[in-house]
Amino acid sequence: MNRTAPFMLASFPRAILHIDGDAFFASVEQAIHPELKGKPVVTGKERGIIACASYEAKAIGIKRGLPLFDAVKLCPQLVVLPSDYETYCLYSKRMFSIMRRFTPIVEEYSIDEGFADISGLRRIYRTSYEDIARNLQATVCAELGLTASVGLSLSKSLAKLASKFRKPAGFTAVQGGHIHLFLQRTPLERVWGFGPNTVHLLAKHGLRTAWDFTVQPEAFAARLLGKIGREIWNELRGNTVYPINTEEKSTYATISKCKTFASPSNDRNFVYAALIRNLESAFIKLRRHRLRVKTLFVVLRRKDFSEAGLKATLNRPTAVTQEAVPTAKMLFENVYEAGVNYRTTTVILGKLEPDDNIQPDLFEDNIRVEKLSRMSKTVDAINARFGKHTVSLASSLFLRRQTAVARAEKPVRKTTLLAGETARCRLNLPRLFVSV
Repeated sequence: MNRTAPFMLASFPRAILHIDGDAFFASVEQAIHPELKGKPVVTGKERGIIACASYEAKAIGIKRGLPLFDAVKLCPQLVVLPSDYETYCLYSKRMFSIMRRFTPIVEEYSIDEGFADISGLRRIYRTSYEDIARNLQATVCAELGLTASVGLSLSKSLAKLASKFRKPAGFTAVQGGHIHLFLQRTPLERVWGFGPNTVHLLAKHGLRTAWDFTVQPEAFAARLLGKIGREIWNELRGNTVYPINTEEKSTYATISKCKTFASPSNDRNFVYAALIRNLESAFIKLRRHRLRVKTLFVVLRRKDFSEAGLKATLNRPTAVTQEAVPTAKMLFENVYEAGVNYRTTTVILGKLEPDDNIQPDLFEDNIRVEKLSRMSKTVDAINARFGKHTVSLASSLFLRRQTAVARAEKPVRKTTLLAGETARCRLNLPRLFVSV
């Protein structure tokens, strides 16, 4: 086998673009607070752990997941901000809106990255695919005030690899005739879909780069890694396997909600209230997607980051929060340890199924079940109008016991309201804060 022979492909049988926001959360903060541009900025003050670091902070060695205490020791001038997820989501929507001006085939892969199919658009724009992608990148930068890296190639896997190649504000286009050159410079750990275990397995077969993997027979990839191996093998060779999914995500294997406290707490009622608030939030999302849950998993994380959790199966699938509360309380009682400081509570809903064609159980109080279901819909309607958790379970009142600490500071957007806005109801508009 000739391991140096290039793949004989046309330049762009398909043109797939991947855009990736550079240090997205921190970049949004720098965009709405221009005085922060050029300074080391991190978000995650409310959690005590770095959620996102600007490239100025990364240059000093500050990375995501680093405790704030250690980050400030590395850089005393570090600007530490609470995460403003509401504003980040608004900027995300604007970024995808810009992408849809160029092509209707757009996939929102995550809050800060997405794919777009621009195949066939050269005739409309009368320019090359590279110029179309660069124009999209420049538009995002000009209108949002933040940078994004863009990759352009023949498949989603190649485009995602290309966007990571020259960050930040990078642009990399990999044509069909240049795939072999690109893959020879790509280590296996960078390949989308290859985790540490897969990389170690491939290394045992003498493979080090993505090129080493793709020059193996397809049967080798399928035998070693199964269906996913065959798909990645084809994607890296420029054969499109994964389509651009333009539909909003509507299917879920699980739904999880997690809450990290501003400061660790050993207050039993407070920790339980935080857990139940997670349960309420998870069920709100469950009902929004018209699903029911069969299994419930509760996790408590201690101050030292160790965890304890338990899972239980409900008597029957349900979409009603009140029906799951007794099970959640039972799991909490078995996991909670008195005197231990906890920093995070997590609820995971599993074994989800569509909330339709419900078969009544002969031995259940079906009238009560129907009343609880109607009550949940009424609560959802009230919260949709007046703000999430306007109506909530009484146990959430203990959330007011949270100890006030400096890092519990709220994002600026929540503390500077426009006329008519409330803490729960605000205009879906990001605000630019400029000192004059």
